[in-house]
Amino acid sequence: MKRNVKFMLSLLVLTLMSCTSDSEDDLMETEEPNGPVTYNANIRAIINSNCLNCHSDPTRNGAPFSLTNFQQVSTRADNGSLSRAINKQTGEAGAMPPGGRLPQTTIDLIDQWIDEGFLEQ
Repeated sequence: MKRNVKFMLSLLVLTLMSCTSDSEDDLMETEEPNGPVTYNANIRAIINSNCLNCHSDPTRNGAPFSLTNFQQVSTRADNGSLSRAINKQTGEAGAMPPGGRLPQTTIDLIDQWIDEGFLEQ
């Protein structure tokens, strides 16, 4: 009986240790968007679902600025702080979002938007 309990406990510990916050999205290829990447078509939904919990207006949880509209997001894209924050590894100082790194395909899309001149429409 004790042997079964030890085995089950060991199995549980190994299972929990093997869990990560990685998702299948990190492994899946995504289609290139048709035409240029734009804020309205591609980036706004990413920002809304991943950043506005803190970077709303008014800001919450100590966020130093809002990201509620194109002008605010493009300002952060232009000065490089958006790309630096999302490209950091989870747990690294200043990494965004603080709950865990975005899927690489999402980061690549944001970086493409920045490289293409952060178009609004």
